[in-house]
Amino acid sequence: MGYAPVGIVAIPATEAAADIEAARSSMFTVREKHCWNNTWWMDPIFLGKYPDDGFALFAGDVPKIEAGDMESMHDVPDFFGANIYQGGYTRAGASGKPEPVPEPIGFPITAFEWPLTPEALRWGPRLFHEKYGKPVVITENGLSCRDWVSLDGKVHDPQRIDYTQRYLRELAKAVADGTAVRGYFHWSIMDNFEWAEGYKQRFGMVYVDYNTQKRTPKDSALWYKQVIVSNGRNL
Repeated sequence: MGYAPVGIVAIPATEAAADIEAARSSMFTVREKHCWNNTWWMDPIFLGKYPDDGFALFAGDVPKIEAGDMESMHDVPDFFGANIYQGGYTRAGASGKPEPVPEPIGFPITAFEWPLTPEALRWGPRLFHEKYGKPVVITENGLSCRDWVSLDGKVHDPQRIDYTQRYLRELAKAVADGTAVRGYFHWSIMDNFEWAEGYKQRFGMVYVDYNTQKRTPKDSALWYKQVIVSNGRNL
């Protein structure tokens, strides 16, 4: 049994110790009054308590915690699941506190306009594993492309192949760093209904004609088959 909230990843701008620590702090600190953070959702499950900074920030809004609540939440899963598509680059500022590194003009983006940040699949799993001590499974990773059936009847999606190769290479670095990675699930096997976007975004390795329901494996599906057969050696 695992637990897989969205993984919000900070990527150190360099491999300097100060930048790595800044990324770690950024990932595991509650700074603003919104729910877009890691520790608010993960600490109660894996550590048996809410993060002190988050609890202090939300103090006036937190409902009463009844006897047994934390014990019920602290039912530690067997693995740490993470849905990771992107991350933000972070460095140690002059004060030592983390500060975001802005993306330069023209930085590559997907069809969903998410930035291409392969290093998220190295640092996200690594820092999650270091904090929570559980094996990591990448439960979602992939991208939306502007796919269509070409005149030759095939679907050519070289950007998906390039994206996946870059991200899996970084995941291999996480393993080399000592991260206990137990699995990787690509999102998704086929184009489908994207919860906030309907049928606009195509994440699949198999193209779906929504009018006829015909399925056409994209170039990425044929490539990924070889990744599986070779256990990643062709990356």
